[in-house]
Amino acid sequence: MGLQGDVRGSSDLVDPTRGHAKEALSLAQMQEQTLQLEQQSKLKEYEAAVEQLKSEQIRVQAEERRKTLSEETRQHQARAQYQDKLARQRYDDQLKQQQLLNEENLRKQEESVQKQEAMRRATVEREMELRHKNEMLRVEAEAQARAKAERENADIIREQIRLKAAEHRQTILESIRTAGTLFGEGFRAFVTDWDKVTATVAGLTLLAVGVYSAKNATAVAGRYIEARLGTPSLVRETSRISVLEALRHPVQVSRRLLSKPQDALEGVVLSPSLEARVRDIAIATRNTKKNKSLYRNILMYGPPGTGKTLFAKKLALHSGMDYAIMTGGDVAPMGREGVTAMHKVFDWANTSRRGLLLFVDEADAFLRKRATEKISEDLRATLNAFLHRTGQHSSKFMLVLASNQPEQFDWAINDRIDEMVCFALPRHEERERLVRMYFDKYVLKPATEGKQRLKLAEFDYGKKCSEVAQLAEGLSGREIAQLAVAWQEPRVHETLLARPECCLRRDEAMGWTGSLWLQAMAYASEDGVLTEAMMDTRVQDAVLQHQQKMQWLKVEGPSPMSTVTVPGPDT
Repeated sequence: MGLQGDVRGSSDLVDPTRGHAKEALSLAQMQEQTLQLEQQSKLKEYEAAVEQLKSEQIRVQAEERRKTLSEETRQHQARAQYQDKLARQRYDDQLKQQQLLNEENLRKQEESVQKQEAMRRATVEREMELRHKNEMLRVEAEAQARAKAERENADIIREQIRLKAAEHRQTILESIRTAGTLFGEGFRAFVTDWDKVTATVAGLTLLAVGVYSAKNATAVAGRYIEARLGTPSLVRETSRISVLEALRHPVQVSRRLLSKPQDALEGVVLSPSLEARVRDIAIATRNTKKNKSLYRNILMYGPPGTGKTLFAKKLALHSGMDYAIMTGGDVAPMGREGVTAMHKVFDWANTSRRGLLLFVDEADAFLRKRATEKISEDLRATLNAFLHRTGQHSSKFMLVLASNQPEQFDWAINDRIDEMVCFALPRHEERERLVRMYFDKYVLKPATEGKQRLKLAEFDYGKKCSEVAQLAEGLSGREIAQLAVAWQEPRVHETLLARPECCLRRDEAMGWTGSLWLQAMAYASEDGVLTEAMMDTRVQDAVLQHQQKMQWLKVEGPSPMSTVTVPGPDT
């Protein structure tokens, strides 16, 4: 209203046309509205700021309340933990006091029992002493009475002794006269009767012939029994059941006889191509046994520790055959007895009713080339005997040779081989399977069963097994198994390396991984917990050992088996 009065007052001063006055009035109204809008917007901003301040205060109050509740909760938990600790401590004190009281009662009972036992022993000893004294008095009285009676009857006794001696002497003289007479008459009658003399000579002759025949028959029977029941000296290990073993362990023998054939690849980790090939061999061998056909001879070659012996055992069990393992290094020390021992092995193999898989480990030790190798005459004769007994295929036994250096075989041995199988070092996939299998067998299973003093720390076992397989490049299956066995005694290994008075060098202590004396000292750590760091330490040691072995092999000269690989997708 004041602004409109100002406008009326100023209208008298302006141009009388009144046109500009209306525009000025509208402009003034617009400015008034603008100011009112600005005032309203500022008022709203202020109200919004007030509302925001209130919400911030509410949020701060809520945060303070939450912190207060959290602190109260923490204090309640701490108070509850402390009260629980006090309760457990009181309970432990009560248990200790009860244990001390029980021990004191037990000690008093033992003392009471000892006192009673001492009193009883003293009573028994006193009774024995009195009984002994009474017995001595009785014996003394009887001896005195007997001596008195003998003194009174001494003359009568002497006369009886004299009469008995005279009678005995007369009897002996009569016996001598009668025997001499009978012997003389009998000898005279024998000499004068030529029929009796002839019969006696013939009887003595037949007796001598019978003794000689019995001696030879006993030797022949012994050799037959040894071939049927005994085990030849060259055989180191066999699954064939002997009569003595059946008598000693009837339950185990019955269980073995009633057991079902096993899978030939159970517990054996191989590459897919090699696994398919050896499975075909196992199926063919089993069908050969069922059809009673001729067995094929197999050569398995490759680096040590790649599963040749293990597969041979599994092959025999899968086919329902017995297996026998002999080592080529046992043949040379036998000298002249080697030929006889070799014939005994094959004679014994031919008596097997189930069929025998004869596995010759380290066969190159005695099946060397006769033309170029310097071998003794005894070993050459033994090799000739082996060639003679394996010249033709047999339906009684199957020959499986294993060697790390097959190039040293005599050509006649190569001619007797029907199939060759290469067992190479495991690749990454096979190494990971081996690590997982042996980790479960030697570490995880004993730790979970609780039967042994071994525990596992918390870490990703599958990831660790994959890392170990990646680091274990070039290691054989046996070395991976030894590594898993070494995980059972982590602290023992550290103790051996840390003790300065220990007589082993570092490389010697590492080289004995998995040996029997370390297994006997397994779980010697304070808590028996296997950690990830301990596993890494053992893996590093195993890798260093393998590298050292490879350096030694390079110094001696590269072996063909050290570079054998199996073709696969990544090669």
